[in-house]
Amino acid sequence: MTLVATAVVAAALIGGAAALWALVRLSLYDGLFDGARQDAAAVSSQLEEGGAATLGEFDDDRLLQIVDPSGDVVARSEGAPLGPATSIGHPAQIVRLGDTDYAIAVEHANPGSTVIAGRPTTSADRTMATLATALAIGVPLLVALVAAVSWVGAGRALAPVERLRRQVGDVTSATLSRRVDEPGTRDEVDRLARTLNDMLGRLDVAHRSQRRFISDASHELKSPLAALRQYAELARDHPDLISADELSAAVLAEGSRLESMVQGMLVLARADEAALRLEQREVDLDDVLLAETARLRGLGGPTVDTSGISAARVHGDIALLRQLVRNLVDNAARHARSRISVAVHQTPDGAVLTVADDGHGIPAGERERVFERFVRLDPGRAREHGGSGLGLAIVAEIVRAHGGIVRITDDATLGGAAVVVELPAAGGSR
Repeated sequence: MTLVATAVVAAALIGGAAALWALVRLSLYDGLFDGARQDAAAVSSQLEEGGAATLGEFDDDRLLQIVDPSGDVVARSEGAPLGPATSIGHPAQIVRLGDTDYAIAVEHANPGSTVIAGRPTTSADRTMATLATALAIGVPLLVALVAAVSWVGAGRALAPVERLRRQVGDVTSATLSRRVDEPGTRDEVDRLARTLNDMLGRLDVAHRSQRRFISDASHELKSPLAALRQYAELARDHPDLISADELSAAVLAEGSRLESMVQGMLVLARADEAALRLEQREVDLDDVLLAETARLRGLGGPTVDTSGISAARVHGDIALLRQLVRNLVDNAARHARSRISVAVHQTPDGAVLTVADDGHGIPAGERERVFERFVRLDPGRAREHGGSGLGLAIVAEIVRAHGGIVRITDDATLGGAAVVVELPAAGGSR
């Protein structure tokens, strides 16, 4: 800021000084030429009225010459040269005679004589030298003054920004709860401070969420790992108490649970990094739902009502949409008493998918929280039935990636909870 301000002011001052010097010089020399022309006109008038005999003595500080038709100087002022000082064809010019410059004017008088008059430029040159000295001293001083004032002014103006920089620089991952001082001046610095505090608040929330996620993930991963270790130790120390089939079944079950949890966490991690990329294609949701409900019936779980499934097509990632449907169906089966209902229908904007159960339902105040990670309204029962608390969180991320919305309502038919997913037809945001 100081360099820019100083450069601009310096350019303006230098340009102004040059223009002033040129204007003053032009004004002074124009005055000298006017005076020379007046002198020449006065002498010419005297010649025309009374001849050379009427001329008085010439001033010593001025140049005067009378030139006859043959080009000879017939009268001159003291110190004037014997020959004409200038060519008669150049009526106005600067001529140097000896050590002095003269502003020369030429006037033609009758009969045939020419008057050459000149005034010395010494006074004008002295004035110009004084002005040049003053400008040579004054301009740098003014530029230095502007630089100092700009430096001090910019420093004071940016002092709050420097204070904010130091405060933000002291913030670490362990001190994200700190906030910078807001001056309350309602200017750019005040808005910057509020923006920084908002950013620190978001970082604090994200950091807490990340730490909670890591803690919950570590806790969840411990359970299947501990089970696998217990079975392995039991098989090693007491091979007569557990058969190979029982050990294989336990390893497969806990391994499947671990794989499901890791896969879910990878999906959520990609969503956090905005790296959940969709391989878009036309997807028949009714086919996906029928395949998942057939799988659920094969597991011998609750009764599945598929009468509400009708033809519905959306544009999306088929692998993610299959995972979405599986998570919803498994979640409903986990909390249902004996029945679940799956439905989908086409709308002008896309498709609406509903998965309901006849369980205890979800209180209205908890319906947003269940989409958070590792959230269980009944932790003991959910873990017992294999739930990790990631299913609905994954559903929410997949729906968001497809530009849709998801919500939980009460199901009027079964009496439990119903998860409603609205997906746009072409992957557009709602």
